[in-house]
Amino acid sequence: MEDRVFELDPRINRKRVRFRNRFGIELAGDLYLPESAAVGKWPAIIVAGPFGAVKEQAAGLYAQQLAVCGFVSLAFDPSFCGESGGAVRHMASPDIFTEDYSAAVDFIGLLDFVDRQRIGAVGICGLAGMALTAAGTDTRIKAVAALSMYDMSRDMSRGYRDCYTEEQRNKIKKHLSEQRWRDAESGTFAPGSHEISFDEHNEPITGPMEIPDELPEGADPVTAAFFRYYAKRARHPRAVNFVSSWAATMPVSFFSFPLMTNIREISPRPLLLIAGEKAHSRYYSEDAYTAAAEPKELMIVPDADHVDLYDNRDKIPFDRLALFFREHLK
Repeated sequence: MEDRVFELDPRINRKRVRFRNRFGIELAGDLYLPESAAVGKWPAIIVAGPFGAVKEQAAGLYAQQLAVCGFVSLAFDPSFCGESGGAVRHMASPDIFTEDYSAAVDFIGLLDFVDRQRIGAVGICGLAGMALTAAGTDTRIKAVAALSMYDMSRDMSRGYRDCYTEEQRNKIKKHLSEQRWRDAESGTFAPGSHEISFDEHNEPITGPMEIPDELPEGADPVTAAFFRYYAKRARHPRAVNFVSSWAATMPVSFFSFPLMTNIREISPRPLLLIAGEKAHSRYYSEDAYTAAAEPKELMIVPDADHVDLYDNRDKIPFDRLALFFREHLK
């Protein structure tokens, strides 16, 4: 069944693949091959993201375009999501998602036509943090790029632009801890959301996402951009965002796992950060750039918002991305 949400390029061969991570979870991926990939040894790139998306969405588009540019590319679903394994569905773990990147390196580096000394990684939105964390430890990743980056640990534990007060953080932790009692008593995992807000009494709201058929009038621009992508033009039944909900206790591990801890250890391997000029998430890329060691580059795409870098071919700098990997995977 062909269920990608982007137009397929007839020049590219595609193959569905399966591989396991270090925890024994089977991961599902789509391998994108240049026309003559059967001859010689090729550089390779692994791609995942955004957070809650599946490989048939933005990650697949990126992998296909990178294959057009001459890279063997792999887009994959992280553990617990999409077609990948994991008994509890719509759960997330920064540790396991980071391991998923290294498991993808394991898989692609064992292919006969891949040069395992020339493997790069791409992370989009919320999976960008896991790509950077993986690259900080896994030296087999020779170059890494992050687009529309979100630091999900910082976002869930600190709020947008670190807006949570200490009181609010404590309330969120208490709420999530109590939710574990409710899940344990019921024997199920209640649905929830990674976007934690507060009611008029300053109490956390972590219930399941309300998914309207149409965008409510007066919706803020960020919600509107996400809705138009996930609920309309790129809607996919296996995605979490604007289709279903995360498990309510999913944010717990993100409070305990700071994704950017080892960002300086990517060096001396190169890092490319790309963000939209108008993206609400731009500060994550800017902060990561400040924290990282050389060699590093920050590219700001004029007149682009966060979601433009998911699928807007007129604004995604594929040429710059390909040039970066050609230069550093040679």
